[in-house]
Amino acid sequence: MASHFWTTLCALALGHAVIAAPQLEPRATASLDTWLASETSVARQGILDNIGSSGAYAASADPGIIIASPSTSSPDYYYTWTRDSALTMKVLIDQFKNGDTDLLGVIEEYISSQAYIQTVSNPSGTLSTGGLGEPKFYVDETAYTGSWGRPQRDGPALRATALIAFGQWLIKLIQDNGYTTQATNIVWPIVRNDLSYVTQYWNSSGYDLWEEVSGESFFTTAVQHRALVEGSKFASQVGSSCSFCDLQAPQVLCFLQSFWTGTYTLANFGSSRTGKDANTLLGTIHTFDPEASCDDTTFQPCSARALANHKVVTDSFRSVYTINSGISSGVAVAVGRYPEDSYYNGNPWYLCTMAAAELLYDALYQWNQIGSLTINSVSLAFFQDLYSSAATGTYSSSSATYSTIVSAVKSYADGYMSIVEEYAMSNGSMSEQFSKSDGSPLSARDLTWSYAALFLGETSASSVPATCSSTSATGTYSTATSTSWPATLTSGSGTTTTTGATTTTSKSTSTTSTTSCTTPTAVAVTFDLIATTTYGENIKIAGSISQLGSWDTSDAVALSASQYTSTNNLWFVTISLPAGTSFEYKYIRVESDGTIEWESDPNRSYTVPAACATTAVTESDTWK
Repeated sequence: MASHFWTTLCALALGHAVIAAPQLEPRATASLDTWLASETSVARQGILDNIGSSGAYAASADPGIIIASPSTSSPDYYYTWTRDSALTMKVLIDQFKNGDTDLLGVIEEYISSQAYIQTVSNPSGTLSTGGLGEPKFYVDETAYTGSWGRPQRDGPALRATALIAFGQWLIKLIQDNGYTTQATNIVWPIVRNDLSYVTQYWNSSGYDLWEEVSGESFFTTAVQHRALVEGSKFASQVGSSCSFCDLQAPQVLCFLQSFWTGTYTLANFGSSRTGKDANTLLGTIHTFDPEASCDDTTFQPCSARALANHKVVTDSFRSVYTINSGISSGVAVAVGRYPEDSYYNGNPWYLCTMAAAELLYDALYQWNQIGSLTINSVSLAFFQDLYSSAATGTYSSSSATYSTIVSAVKSYADGYMSIVEEYAMSNGSMSEQFSKSDGSPLSARDLTWSYAALFLGETSASSVPATCSSTSATGTYSTATSTSWPATLTSGSGTTTTTGATTTTSKSTSTTSTTSCTTPTAVAVTFDLIATTTYGENIKIAGSISQLGSWDTSDAVALSASQYTSTNNLWFVTISLPAGTSFEYKYIRVESDGTIEWESDPNRSYTVPAACATTAVTESDTWK
């Protein structure tokens, strides 16, 4: 569960620092802080135990491979899931950035393993034909070919977000020793593949994070938007660009709005269930921007939408679990995936219960940053559960009402964490679920995601277009061949950490080798066009090859005007094209009424470079 609160070992610790600790709700205990202080160490070790090949429970896994659980039967979770691994690695990367330098070797091994896994052909496809959407692999990095809910489109977005966090740390070191080369040559190629997958397939159906519903998922869409926004920024930081990110991010955000029902956030399109689902709590956590206002369009934790949805989702579990019996609204309860759940007879999950807490801690942080909180008709019911006198309006942090409400929300959040404390095992270990009848641990033991959830994402929003479009964009796919890490990396505090995690993409190993220069199979060609246009006009590129529509204007590729100014009439698009391909093309101007104007003759011609290691080029044109 990604969060700004990773500036400490646990978000709850910061939550207690932000405001004075209020009287806890009945479910909370005075031991909560003490338990958390010890549980963070248990959770950290629990994660490391599940990472190959040095982890206590993952000895047979390749280096850097994160297993979901040591459980090999009833259920068998001894695989590596792209989604779970990325969520877990994001936690470790943020812990590393905040001083836990012992994690560096594990992070490097994970990144190198992902460079290889991206190349593994699987039932979902190859690197450039959809294979990045394959949900899980064997722990030796070979493809799982059995029947499964595939594809799952959240994994590439989450992996990109995790790697971007580490890549930006590398770049930040430029003020000291600087490792921009590693960010550019090792991290960016992996991230670019994942971003290309997102822009190509975000508008296609896939299985949700619970691997049960095939359709469109709020969680998936939310994390895809985040990845594209952060990916565009990271691209510029490594001296590249991601125009396909810029083109699609607004459309992804536009689609995200369709999940709001007016009273709660729908988890999935394509399901017969009510759609009240912890998927949406997790999705909101992954739209969290610590510097943002309580923005409804990005479902910020302190937004009216997020708080109203929090009430609807958590209330849906009050009557379905025996251990929640008699607990009134506004007091924390055990939270599962969704109320209709039948997996293992349907029980609360540790990670879902902690998600309910984290969303509230994030909201508290935002209110503290803003200096006020606002209650409107959408969020009123949420606040009235906690403070019966709540009324619509804006309350300054200096007001007594603000202090009362914030204290009540804080108590409410603490209550969810106290439930986790109550039902975790005495040694701190957490499985996947706990019994809805008596709270005993159930399903897979030592679930990596449960441990990661204890560590209580930052993103920026693109603007929402006036009209949503069902679009996609072709990015760049290329094998990430550079995975040789330097012997030392310098942390932000100036300390030096030594690691031997130098690998090649032939397999995740711990031996140093030299990778020969590779001729690309595809090259990211950016077409920059200077063309003066008026409001409502659009520019597209059409050409003699299928990637450019084979001269069919209805299949022509749209250019972006996101960098267009009165002094620089720039339209651009980046398209992945087969290396060495020669073709002809022209630009077309599409009027607001659909009328098409072609450039004047002759046709333009271009040959995609096939030189060794060439992965991106720019062709600059002016409208004629």
